[in-house]
Amino acid sequence: MGARTTALGALIACRKQNAWSDGILKEYEKRDRLDRRDAALASRLCYGVLQNRQLLDYHLSSLVKGKLKDLQPVVLEILRLGLYQILFMDKIPVSAAVNEAVEQGKKYANRRASGLINGVLRNAIRRKDQLMPPKDLATRYSHPRELVELLSQQMTKQELETALASNNEAPETVLQVNLLKQTTEELTKALIEAGGEVQPHPWLKDCLLVSGVGSLERLDPFQQGQFYVQDAASRLAVHCAGIAPGMQVLDCCAAPGGKSFAAAMELQNTGSITSCDIHPHKIQLISNGAQRLGFSCIHAMEHSAKDYEQMWDGAMDVVIVDAPCSGLGIIRKKPDIRYKDLAQTEALPQLQLKILENQCRYVKPGGVLLYSTCTILRRENQDVVQAFLQSHPDFSLESLPLPDAIANDGSGMLTLLPGMYETDGFFISKMRRHR
Repeated sequence: MGARTTALGALIACRKQNAWSDGILKEYEKRDRLDRRDAALASRLCYGVLQNRQLLDYHLSSLVKGKLKDLQPVVLEILRLGLYQILFMDKIPVSAAVNEAVEQGKKYANRRASGLINGVLRNAIRRKDQLMPPKDLATRYSHPRELVELLSQQMTKQELETALASNNEAPETVLQVNLLKQTTEELTKALIEAGGEVQPHPWLKDCLLVSGVGSLERLDPFQQGQFYVQDAASRLAVHCAGIAPGMQVLDCCAAPGGKSFAAAMELQNTGSITSCDIHPHKIQLISNGAQRLGFSCIHAMEHSAKDYEQMWDGAMDVVIVDAPCSGLGIIRKKPDIRYKDLAQTEALPQLQLKILENQCRYVKPGGVLLYSTCTILRRENQDVVQAFLQSHPDFSLESLPLPDAIANDGSGMLTLLPGMYETDGFFISKMRRHR
């Protein structure tokens, strides 16, 4: 099977199963035995359609006679795939996009549908320069109107448009150098020799931006544990905790392990890190990652962040609470998050506060409680922190030690909006226990 067929199958599966596209894509690319080039194209097509679905439907509504909702679902997905290639992928010949779409119509629908597909897409080619972008931000950037309205309540119009546009862009690949095994300079050289383009991160030390190397997991430096992949925002959060060698650290919602690995770097593999998650297979992922990286200070175990553990009471120098959240800061990595029901996220602040209420008991007097999320909603971030502080006068916010490139208001809380610093959308807060 080719990349376009794999992408089509993934889109159909996402719709039918309400599944996440990244997991489905990995499964289908493996099933269809795609090589590296075709796998990259399948990912680009699938993510591209998900990122631009409302915009594509806006244009298709002017190209299709009748209503889109009356089309067979598979025909609509084929049209979206074809139109995405025509509008967004200049390196793909439009004839190839149309011909493949017509063949998909014959195979997965019928000949009548294939004729409709051919006519619509050829009409799109003729009218390409006349397809004007819609004025409203929700359609232009393919975000549900309810989500755009919610975000508009806490952003300026410029911030909002920047964030929406950023959500449709491909994220940079960010590597954290494992200084216990390799210097930044040595790893940079090895990645360049592997054919990669490498740049130092503009404001995060010992962090690299890399492209052009294909699968990172096949590289010798990866297999030797010389780096791990982690967004700069997540790495910055751990830096803000002020972890030093010899400390006792608890990472209560640790999977897939990035913050625990960053903490191990700060500890220089001394002290201890207890990394918890409620899913056994994710605990194994953390353990495998720690072993690859050579972090013997990490101890992964199955445990719920909501459940009290007496032996940790007052024992931790730092407790990291990277709480379950709506994930609206990582839409650029998981484009289908934008389509999830917002009503299902409304109970999250109660869960997040409950976790903080439990985890704060493990912090030593003088220790740090770090609360972070990968969302940008105030109700899951600042509001949760303020609610916690109101009932815990023994904790107070402390100014974050931020790089010069990032504006610091000294409040102890930071929201990184998508597109602001080329990171995930992220929230960081630091609270110190006084007694």
